Amino acid sequence: MFLLFRGRQRQSSSPHTPRTPKMQVTPMLWFVGGCLLGVFLAQPWSKLGRLDIAPEAASLEAPSQPLDPHTDFRIPPEARILPPQIVASTSDFYLRRLWGRPEEDLQGSQPRNLLVITAGIQQKENVDNMIEKFPASDFVYLIFHYDGIVEQWNTSPWFDAAIHIVGKRQSKWWFAKRFLHPDIVEPYDYIFIWDEDLGLDNFNASRYLALIKRHGLEISQPGLDAGATWMMTLMRPGQEIHKATEERPGWCKDGPLKPPCAGFVEIMAPVFSRKAWRCTWYMIQNDLIHGWGLDMALQRCAQGLAYEKIGVVDQEFIKHKSVPSLGNQGQSEDGRQPWEGVRERCQHEWGLFQARLEEADKHDPRLATPVPVVVPGHLEMSAEEKKKIVDGRFKADQAVGKRKGMSLSKIDVLIPRKGNSFIQKLKEKQASLGT
Repeated sequence: MFLLFRGRQRQSSSPHTPRTPKMQVTPMLWFVGGCLLGVFLAQPWSKLGRLDIAPEAASLEAPSQPLDPHTDFRIPPEARILPPQIVASTSDFYLRRLWGRPEEDLQGSQPRNLLVITAGIQQKENVDNMIEKFPASDFVYLIFHYDGIVEQWNTSPWFDAAIHIVGKRQSKWWFAKRFLHPDIVEPYDYIFIWDEDLGLDNFNASRYLALIKRHGLEISQPGLDAGATWMMTLMRPGQEIHKATEERPGWCKDGPLKPPCAGFVEIMAPVFSRKAWRCTWYMIQNDLIHGWGLDMALQRCAQGLAYEKIGVVDQEFIKHKSVPSLGNQGQSEDGRQPWEGVRERCQHEWGLFQARLEEADKHDPRLATPVPVVVPGHLEMSAEEKKKIVDGRFKADQAVGKRKGMSLSKIDVLIPRKGNSFIQKLKEKQASLGT
């Protein structure tokens, strides 16, 4: 900022009168003085430089200064008329007292992670076992009750410490869109958004957190010990984590670094960093409540290269019990079972979500020039590693088939063919069993 002051020139009595040295020096002094004053006002230690003429130009870098509502993207324009120091743009799920001094409500360090479970009373025992794996010193508990029942949970040891939100016949992603706004979960380093039917006998939350921090994972999930639909989410014994896999022929049509071969986790047990969730929340559609198709799109929110920032933690693995409890919350229509209507809506939402993404991509100028994809050397797999994955895939699929009363050959599992693939057989069997 430069302030230039121009001195008045003294008028002589005669146009022919020559200027004296004093008259020649005075304008120069004014000029130099104006420059020095401008530099002074621009310095951060000058209070005069922070006049209210342009408050939006105030620096946000100084840690002692509050966030400026004129520039902070989290503050809507309607709130920017408030004094900066009164603006509270974020919140949390920490429980507070109704009495005493507010500054004394939260004693000591508070949990830095959030565990979110969407549950019904029929899964109470399993949910109790799940929460035991998440120490209260590290986690805040948030339970979404989709069946409207809350009081029957009061025998659980964690009940009073948890926050309970009720929405009858609503899904996990309906709750997440409405109650997990990024500004509400801002204090938490990681957000676990998990189903109610997970077996955690081989899972330790503290070790899991240490692993995802060590490997820089922004989006992750524990490996599945059996019954995985995708090779990517199948647990690999003897490893800490993995970030890429070899899928069945034709399943990774977008390339080896795209879902479901890399940059991919399923939606039954995802874990998001604060930054990744801030992006993901905005991608979740308000009217699409089942989340189908979201797993394939999470790569967009990886906060970096998806094949580096998204991964599966093998060392802390879980079991997905696949209890169809939410399907029972559907409504029987035209002689069909309640779960059939739920499944039909899931599939319809998947198509809608994919269509919206494709339409959005068409109008995104950043996608006009495709970027060439090169497989990093550390993600390439040897023939021996590929064989281990294929063998593990076959054993896992056999376990699922056995549970569903199906007899599967290796050709059915590893080489999908139209009308004869494992997934097609599994869908047909599920339909016949009503699962």
